[in-house]
Amino acid sequence: MPKAQETLLEIDLKALKHNFEHLKSKIKNNTKFLAVVKAFGYGSDACEIASYLQVLGADYFAVAYISEGVALREAGITKPILVLHPQVVNLKTLIKHSLEPSLYNMKVLKEFVKIATAEKQNDYPVHIKFNTGLNRLGFGEDDIDNIISEIKQTTAVKITSVFSHLAASEDLNEKEFTLNQIASFNIISKKIIDKLAYKPMLHMCNTSGILNYPEAHFDMVRGGIGLYGFGNSDKENKNLIPIATLKTVISQIHVIEKGESVGYNRAFKSNSFLKTATLPIGHADGIGRQYGNGNGFVTIKGQQAPIVGNVCMDMIMVNITDINCEEGDEVIVFGQDSTAERLAETTNTISYELITSISQRVKRLLIK
Repeated sequence: MPKAQETLLEIDLKALKHNFEHLKSKIKNNTKFLAVVKAFGYGSDACEIASYLQVLGADYFAVAYISEGVALREAGITKPILVLHPQVVNLKTLIKHSLEPSLYNMKVLKEFVKIATAEKQNDYPVHIKFNTGLNRLGFGEDDIDNIISEIKQTTAVKITSVFSHLAASEDLNEKEFTLNQIASFNIISKKIIDKLAYKPMLHMCNTSGILNYPEAHFDMVRGGIGLYGFGNSDKENKNLIPIATLKTVISQIHVIEKGESVGYNRAFKSNSFLKTATLPIGHADGIGRQYGNGNGFVTIKGQQAPIVGNVCMDMIMVNITDINCEEGDEVIVFGQDSTAERLAETTNTISYELITSISQRVKRLLIK
């Protein structure tokens, strides 16, 4: 790959293909694969990711909000798109762009039926979400009769799927809790199917569910973080490849004498002679203020350079005292070797937060 000359995020489509095929290898041939591309494709580029996965054979896509689904449609995505958290104010836009809503309470269900009826829709595909323990969004088991009553009173909508979300599928210490979730979903889905004249799809598994709970694969699985190269465990990380590499360059090198400070608020004061490098990336680019002052590092010439002082809006400074480098040299913030997960751990956060925080002003470069 070419050396970086500016701050950029390289997106490796070959790694994406590897991850997709690895996750697909864990499911049966007749189990559909939904690719989650919310949050700008987990901080990469949702439209490019979805376009490539559509070619590779993803059956469904999912986004969090309606605007994200509209962007995919405008980019040429033709496969079904599930909107996981639609807001009532945008439901007409959802229908206009043939997006499929997750309906998670009676307010949203009634409002969508009302709008779909007014828009003269027939059997519009909807997905009914049940809460089985995550306690975030979803109907309860006690809502089944009301849901069925509402659905049977209209021809405007049809239940395409019934689904839920696992709370701790990556944590095998919580296996009993997860198995209870799966059992609860089995009971709920059976009750729904018994009251309908047709069988909707069932889906429950996220990435860790795909890897750890094959008994819960049902008709479709939802691959999110695994597509982007993280398996939520050291064991599974070895089978996946991070698709994103965040690179930057050294803008300037400073010699810091004992007693001198670096950065805003003089947060770092040197106890000895050292050298620092200033890099053109900061909290406006996604490297939060929790980094710095002993937390976090970048890699230069294969060596770790700790972040010193406070992270600035557009810059960070790193300690290069023991690294033989020059202005203009390439810097790896995270990538396939020194991963986003490893950097995130230095501030007790997770890869999800770091990779989805990368600003839109950071240039994306597709590696095909």
